[in-house]
Amino acid sequence: MSPSTLPLGDPAPQDGSLPPSVRGGASERDLGAYVHVPFCRTRCGYCDFNTYTATELRGARQVDYADEAISEIRFARRVLDDAELPSRSLSTVFFGGGTPTLLPASDLSRMLCALRDEFGIAADAEVTTEANPDSVDARYLKALADAGFTRVSFGMQSAVPHVLATLERTHDPDRIPHVVRWARDAGLDVSLDLIYGTPGESLDDWKRSVRTALEQRPDHLSAYALIVEAGTKLARQIRRGEVQEPDDDLEADMYEWVDSALAAEGYEWYEVSNWASGEAHRSRHNLSYWTGQDWWGIGPGAHSHVGGVRWWNVKHPAAYAARMAAGSSPAAGRETLDAETRYVERVLLESRIADGLSIDVLHEPARSKVAGLIADGLVKGEAALRGQLVLTVKGRLLADVVVRRLTA
Repeated sequence: MSPSTLPLGDPAPQDGSLPPSVRGGASERDLGAYVHVPFCRTRCGYCDFNTYTATELRGARQVDYADEAISEIRFARRVLDDAELPSRSLSTVFFGGGTPTLLPASDLSRMLCALRDEFGIAADAEVTTEANPDSVDARYLKALADAGFTRVSFGMQSAVPHVLATLERTHDPDRIPHVVRWARDAGLDVSLDLIYGTPGESLDDWKRSVRTALEQRPDHLSAYALIVEAGTKLARQIRRGEVQEPDDDLEADMYEWVDSALAAEGYEWYEVSNWASGEAHRSRHNLSYWTGQDWWGIGPGAHSHVGGVRWWNVKHPAAYAARMAAGSSPAAGRETLDAETRYVERVLLESRIADGLSIDVLHEPARSKVAGLIADGLVKGEAALRGQLVLTVKGRLLADVVVRRLTA
């Protein structure tokens, strides 16, 4: 939840105060926390997230970051209390980046402890951190589990060296079995993240990566199509003709193959790019985004949403540190979603998940288009008869087309 480019919006109040409208329906919504750790050892050429290497910090220090984030956690508690929102323990916590595990495990533990002290963490909460395979060892993972983490998401990306080299990933693919075993020994659930469509990656390369991932029997697996973001090193390389542009048809073949391969191994897709070995292993934190729950995003560039109000923090760690030192809101801007925007976002997000979107939610003109979507093979007819709009595999590949037709 921390893209590199912040949206335009209205000015955010320095005290972070929220309007009374956020209280509506709050007791029916879960509350989660996202902690953005914006540090990376190196910058990958395809990455467009709000991350910084040591030479890019310019006035900020990694060693101070945990204390700064804890300041925002305490600030968040005061803002939510002042808004007279009901007390809710956190149902999910997610540490993302960047590479959260570049920080000492004790720093992650302290931030999690602050969340527990300020909000409470539900007994069955899902507590995840992202990690690069070369940023952790067995002792580190055990320390995370002892602190209350329940899940780790490893950025595997590929098992093929030339693909990792193009992505500028630094880890040795042979390390994957070791980190998975160490996480299992610590009692953590394991998710593996893969990327497909890298320039120069063949369908056979992709199959090798997926099979290698499946050999580890992860609880959860994500497979994301590579997106060439403007302004990245990869975009410049493509523009200069140094590497090939991703092939849309090949990416579609890769998606269909991974979906079939995972289904054959007992994994269920529950969101366009995500599969789990049973409902209990779905990422509840990501589902909270797709189903419109509340979450507070902590850290530079992090986004938050509470009761139809969305805001985003200043991007640079030094600017963030200055806001925290001053005791003011780190928000750079915010917006209050109107009814039409909330409707469009609900269609966009809930149509992507296997549970589907209730057809009753659709405006009448959109409901009349469902039959055409079924005829075009984009939506499952049997699910529609039960009142749910659920995408077919073809529909998942063309999810944006489905949403445009429903919201036009």
